[in-house]
Amino acid sequence: MQYASYINVTKYNSGYYINITNPWNEKSLGEYYLYPDTIQVPEELAGKTVIRTPVKRSVTYSSTQWSVFLELGEMDRVKGILETEYTDNPEVKRLLAEGKVQDVGNETNLKTEIVINMHPDIILYTPYSTVPKTEIGQLTGAVMFPFADYLENHPLGRAEWLKVIGYLTCREQDTDEWFNGIVSRYNSMKSIYENIENRPTVFSDLPFEGQWYLPGGNSYIAQIFHDAGADYIWKDNTSTASLPVDAETVLSKARDADFWRVMNSTGHNITYASLAAENELFTYFKAYQNRNILVCDIRQSGYFEKSEYEPDILLKDMVFAFHPEMMSNEDYCPKYFYRLKDEK
Repeated sequence: MQYASYINVTKYNSGYYINITNPWNEKSLGEYYLYPDTIQVPEELAGKTVIRTPVKRSVTYSSTQWSVFLELGEMDRVKGILETEYTDNPEVKRLLAEGKVQDVGNETNLKTEIVINMHPDIILYTPYSTVPKTEIGQLTGAVMFPFADYLENHPLGRAEWLKVIGYLTCREQDTDEWFNGIVSRYNSMKSIYENIENRPTVFSDLPFEGQWYLPGGNSYIAQIFHDAGADYIWKDNTSTASLPVDAETVLSKARDADFWRVMNSTGHNITYASLAAENELFTYFKAYQNRNILVCDIRQSGYFEKSEYEPDILLKDMVFAFHPEMMSNEDYCPKYFYRLKDEK
């Protein structure tokens, strides 16, 4: 692994050894030995957690996991996914309708009996410090594999987790080539804009129940802002997590920011009028007044399914917004973040 901080992969005889770091204490989240199912497992691995590859029956807790199976043409290895109501992916919806993939609920209300009847060999779960690993692994005999991609704070570190699915499906050459292409495109654009002098300022998100939850200064999105040639208003903050900030403080610090990034998960289009109707406070921001709000429609764009493995496109969307003069020779159409226009 080149960029990922929470996973280490090394060759081990005819397979691989994977160690996943626990960010909350000094213990490991898990140690795994991947071995091709055509080769006998060495005796020295008795008592170790061995995953036979390619995996045949998996359950994925996150769309960032099954989206890689889908991209590789390996969805026949996925039998269950969580929270299917949040995906609009036509291929996944077809597989669900045909019963080839099943909805297994959500992390707080897992459809245990359905998962048991699937006889999965591996369950890719999302580890949280406050949510214990379920007993579903013991009930099914499946290997519980913590997929800690969301903990990575570098865009390329998060994207590199796609290689894990390559190891699990014996498609590591394909995922290596895929990832190397992402790295090349991302770093090529980053080298142009990360040290640019003309850096517009930007802040992020909308308040929830009166509280703003802003990306920390060392977070994933803060890194993309920097690499795209912008100054994040909270860049001096050292946190990698979200920051709870009251609305008055946000207004005081971000009122004159040039841009405002907004994630739209409402299911309907955001407009300047709808923002003003939601909260008059929004109209006081310079980014609102100058019509420099960048919006991502989460469902329409498939943001949570695809963007993790397209940080180069996220970066280009931001560059297109922050420095349009640098891309004037391109007929570029943003994929995730578009500048909100006044309704006619």
